[in-house]
Amino acid sequence: MLTDAHRLSLGTAAIAGLYRPVTPEAVQDVLETAWDSGIRYFDTAPHYGHGASESLLGDFLRHKKEWVISTKVGRILSPDANPPAVVNGFHNAWPFKQHYDYTYDGIMRSVEDSFQRLGLNRIDILFIHDIGDPDAGTDTAEHRSQLLGSGIKALEELKANGTVKAVGLGVNTVEICEELIGQFDMDLILLAGRYTLLDQSARLRLFPKLIQHNIKLVIGGVFNSGILATGPVPGAHFNYAPAPQAILDRVAEIQAVCEAHGTPLPAAAIQYPDQSPIVASTLIGTTKAGSLKRNIAQFQHPLPSALWQHLRNEGYIGDDN
Repeated sequence: MLTDAHRLSLGTAAIAGLYRPVTPEAVQDVLETAWDSGIRYFDTAPHYGHGASESLLGDFLRHKKEWVISTKVGRILSPDANPPAVVNGFHNAWPFKQHYDYTYDGIMRSVEDSFQRLGLNRIDILFIHDIGDPDAGTDTAEHRSQLLGSGIKALEELKANGTVKAVGLGVNTVEICEELIGQFDMDLILLAGRYTLLDQSARLRLFPKLIQHNIKLVIGGVFNSGILATGPVPGAHFNYAPAPQAILDRVAEIQAVCEAHGTPLPAAAIQYPDQSPIVASTLIGTTKAGSLKRNIAQFQHPLPSALWQHLRNEGYIGDDN
């Protein structure tokens, strides 16, 4: 499913106006830059702009070949007569509202709706989106019951009949991965921010289970909301909030190790997940072609093997890399 050609991938939440408005020209520019740079795996979701991301991405890919796409289930969209100007942080959102539905019927409807918004004839990977997330309000017995009671059957059918090629989780927390691995047959987990130079929770808690069940990771959030890209500067963000002093200090220490090996901190951060054979792809996202080109260059920047050994010796990363 995902090969070496897909080691770097593009997430498309930003093109739906996440955190700031985005123009159609900027969307086209960043998608063309990704494609021209060799990126062939793209991730989207109904949540991203209430359908806007899926539509924009589908329009771009429709006449291209040899791409891989993942989208997500767990939310159903319905028309909103009075939509707010900004919805869940998206400035370019379509006029819909959403509710969570992890049931058999909800998943089947979500996939059908996604096909319509994408305007494509295939979806390669299907992720269960934001299940078990306290911030999303889905960390409840009801949502788990929906998925485990009937939703899993939908995933099994969709994969068995060839509608999708792979299924898994698209989440932000390690806890729900620990809980659901082994509960149904999954191929991939898209996990944001939990396997980085700053956050080792996936390595420490999930890797043995992933190996046992032959599950690969797609890793997002490699900069932990920015601090691993900017460094420990005033106002740096960690996990969507201003970084506390302890995190600023730790990043300064990691940056010093990188500098000792002539390595920019962002290059080490974006390449770190790719060192593990468990990671199938590293997901990045932006609406600026210049930022994307910079991230791609950082991903391709040659790094000395001594850097990783130094980071291991200092206890910042584990021995599995």
